[in-house]
Amino acid sequence: MLAHSAILQWGYDMTLVTFIIPVRHQDNARDWHLLKANLAQTMKSISNQTNRDWRGVVVANEGADLPDLPENFVVERVTFAPNDMHELGKGSREEVLDAFRADKGRRVLMGMLRARDSEFFMISDDDDLVSAHIVQYVSENRQANGWTINRGFIWDSGGRFLFAHNDFSHLCGTSLVIRSDLYDVPARFEDASLDWIKSMLGSHVRIAGILSERGTPLGALPFRGAVYRVAHGGSHSQAPSLINKYFLNREILKNPKRLLSNLSRLRILDTNARREFFGQRPTPVRTGPQ
Repeated sequence: MLAHSAILQWGYDMTLVTFIIPVRHQDNARDWHLLKANLAQTMKSISNQTNRDWRGVVVANEGADLPDLPENFVVERVTFAPNDMHELGKGSREEVLDAFRADKGRRVLMGMLRARDSEFFMISDDDDLVSAHIVQYVSENRQANGWTINRGFIWDSGGRFLFAHNDFSHLCGTSLVIRSDLYDVPARFEDASLDWIKSMLGSHVRIAGILSERGTPLGALPFRGAVYRVAHGGSHSQAPSLINKYFLNREILKNPKRLLSNLSRLRILDTNARREFFGQRPTPVRTGPQ
């Protein structure tokens, strides 16, 4: 792969940011109709970027019924078998997570191979939402190694509130924007080791440390960059609702200061948030006779 500096110097016609959405095998989905609806909302969110120098790659198995793809999206079809240890409870927690990293990572790799001419990659889960300003920020800082999204929001699916979370990159997989050459993507899928797939592509918590040790640390995105959707039936992590986790659990209720701190981090899902993260345009104001 060409070095990043050479790519910029020689002026190759590249896509600035490619969003890669790995979709689990359809046999691993509890509710495919719900997965499709969430995926459609994720793609709508990505499509709302203020800078158009991006594209999206959805990686899904042959035969998977997908929603209509918006402009700038393509689908990369794969033939990977279902993950037999997809659900928590099928083995030890570490065994399940290890199998998940391998399955997710190989799907991400197929997306990266489809989009080799991208300067940056952002891996997005198929149910999360992203800020409309990410690509524009990358365009203004394209010499950077990339960024972790340390500040983001948690959202109960369908709810009226967002919860501001300040350790977002350790919570949500949709939390990294990384210069493509730093991944050292191999020429062929067969050339990638399973350990590399799991550590670099299947885990969102390992790569920042790996890159830092190599002398190419990531910066912190200076704004809230994504929304982690929780409390829906299709979630692999089975994350509890934000109300139950941050307000109604026993430890929180016994600690008034912590409860007040959590309350101060609640945000109403207002028009501005819907525009930035949900891709919802303002309703045109009708003028003249009604």
